[in-house]
Amino acid sequence: MQPIPTAITGQENTGDLTTPYQALVQFYCAFNTGDMDMMSKNWAQSDEIAMDNPLGGIKRGWAEIQPVYERIFKGQAKVYVEYFDYTLHETAVMFYTVGRERGYFRLGDEEITLAIRTSRIFQRIGGCWQQVHHHGSIEEPKLLGRYQAAVLGNK
Repeated sequence: MQPIPTAITGQENTGDLTTPYQALVQFYCAFNTGDMDMMSKNWAQSDEIAMDNPLGGIKRGWAEIQPVYERIFKGQAKVYVEYFDYTLHETAVMFYTVGRERGYFRLGDEEITLAIRTSRIFQRIGGCWQQVHHHGSIEEPKLLGRYQAAVLGNK
């Protein structure tokens, strides 16, 4: 399977959210615009969902995941990511995607270029795709340390 090189930025048309591509567009639109309502609709509202990322460790259920996004959306920093170099794997009831995110974290005069390995799993719920799992890893230790310190305030 060849990776899809065209980036998803969230500026694409979100359509009707019945295709995996549209579910990914919705996520990146919500993230890059700081739209918590849209983010909430992208994630399944279940205790069974999970997110494992460089900032929040493992979070389970929307009640634990939501505050991670709120901290990013309401913080003083601007964070932007787009998804590229990904593969998409679909069944009738779920799909997963494995790829990379690139972007930046900007706070005042400091800008950190982000490079994150990312996987996401979505489940078909009520005819639409909803996210049930996310894993993100920053593979360069120095970049991970700078990003965590800047976002979590541990400078």
